[in-house]
Amino acid sequence: MIPDKSILVVDDELLIRDLLYDFFNSQGWKISVAENGQKALEVLEEQKIDLVLTDLKMPTMDGMTLTKRLKEIYPDMPVVVMTGYPSVDSAIEAIHQKVSDYIVKPFNINKLFKSVQAQLTVKED
Repeated sequence: MIPDKSILVVDDELLIRDLLYDFFNSQGWKISVAENGQKALEVLEEQKIDLVLTDLKMPTMDGMTLTKRLKEIYPDMPVVVMTGYPSVDSAIEAIHQKVSDYIVKPFNINKLFKSVQAQLTVKED
């Protein structure tokens, strides 16, 4: 069911990428990683991805710019934004970009897992 789905984790922090890769991989999910939005777009050109989990603040291309690009190319793709710098402005922008969820770091891994799982379950229906 869910484990055959693939997730792209986009974060400039290696520790976060490794943590999320290890966690979702241990659950049997297919995981790809990228360190910024530009690299994420390159991954998406070569692989089928069902959900993008992206950090908000990154060099080269930030998470909101990535989300805008994703919604242009893949309008139905669920995008979950994570940020260590939450603000009303970024939350409103996330709503305008139709992100699936807005997660504040440090996050509870189980809550994040349930959010991702819910987004992919909704997509299946």
